[in-house]
Amino acid sequence: MSIRERIDRERICGQTDKCTIRFETILEKPLEVYHGELEILDVNDNSPTFPQSSIVLQISEASAPGVRFRLEGADDPDTGANTVAAYTISSSEHFSLKTQRAEDGIIIAELLLEKWLDRELQSSIQLLLTGIDGGTPQRSATAQIHITVLDFNDNPPVFDHDIYRGSVSENASRGTLVLKMQANDLDEGLNAELTYSFHDATLRKVRNVFNLNPRTGAILVKGPLDFEEVNSYSLDIQAKDHGSPAMTGHCKVVIKVIDANDNAPEIRVTSASNRIQENTPPGSFISQIYVIDRDSKTNGQVRCELQKNVPFRLQKISNHYKLVTSETLDREAISKYNILISAWDLGSPSLSTNKTIQITILDINDNAPQFAEASYNVYVMENNAVGASVSTVTAMDHDLDLNSYVSYSFLDNHIQNMPVSSYLTINSMNGTIYALRSFDHEELKNFQIH
Repeated sequence: MSIRERIDRERICGQTDKCTIRFETILEKPLEVYHGELEILDVNDNSPTFPQSSIVLQISEASAPGVRFRLEGADDPDTGANTVAAYTISSSEHFSLKTQRAEDGIIIAELLLEKWLDRELQSSIQLLLTGIDGGTPQRSATAQIHITVLDFNDNPPVFDHDIYRGSVSENASRGTLVLKMQANDLDEGLNAELTYSFHDATLRKVRNVFNLNPRTGAILVKGPLDFEEVNSYSLDIQAKDHGSPAMTGHCKVVIKVIDANDNAPEIRVTSASNRIQENTPPGSFISQIYVIDRDSKTNGQVRCELQKNVPFRLQKISNHYKLVTSETLDREAISKYNILISAWDLGSPSLSTNKTIQITILDINDNAPQFAEASYNVYVMENNAVGASVSTVTAMDHDLDLNSYVSYSFLDNHIQNMPVSSYLTINSMNGTIYALRSFDHEELKNFQIH
């Protein structure tokens, strides 16, 4: 096995933890099937990137030390140790950087206020945020943090829960309510009025899947869901008040997609050959059959069977089937089979699929020629002309092509102690018998040949 073109793990598998390509190899003599998996390992070939080159924050001078401000993280298409592993910021007397790893493995960076701000002394602060991956050699990206220090509105919104969990069926219709969040702000008036929104990084992932009501905090289904493509979503939600400067609170929402039976089984056939000889013994391998259902659990459990009244059967082996002969074949009776394979899952309602395999039976020379008559009575007038046709015999062979071609000849016969070839000859192609001499009734009244 060799590499034909450059492998791009991120294009093939995205950011899945393990990236494998399945393959199978068939050896013909003797017939053996080998299954294999090729794991594509990630290399650190992508640098982290920030969605924006600058991050703008507005922080009230009334914010107490200990307040944290969520920073938009960097994206890195690599996986494992090669993805974003750490963040740093430039030195500051007012701020430090705190990081934590979320359930989905993403590192969340937050700016921690260490010291009271005084807008009258310093109205803006510039910091440099650096995102570093864990690969070798390390790659990094930077973004400028522009902080404007403002007055007023000193209470950020706070959600009832840090993490909300919900579930939704993959066949849920548009507008279906998934869950509803609630945040509270201890301020009054405009400073307590909240607008809910997706975090920028989340919005890019789910903008076509979910809607977030900005006034109520309700998450609704917007577009089609597919359990087989994505079975869970991790969303970052923010609630922003209408104060000046505005303050935000954050929470995480984990939505599990529930599988529905929306995928019919798929039948894949790997054939050694679809042409077999009629003398193939019972139990001989014909094809390897895989039945795959992309659904999960009961919806993905499948059954498979062959149509009745055919000289073939299915053998269940681990996660696939073998199509084998079940009895002796006879091409002269049936020369071609269109075998119907049916597969269905155990979901409710059950989904099914059919596939037809065509198998051609090859001829062997298993039938002897048969004459149209068991014996022929031939009458010849004496004094016949030499070379005249006296009779024609016909034989048939039920085999095919060369196996059905018939050649005519005399056995080792004698007439009046003379070989038959002295009296008669036969056309080997069409069975026409010709006289080689003129017969005399008084010398030879009758004779028998084979």
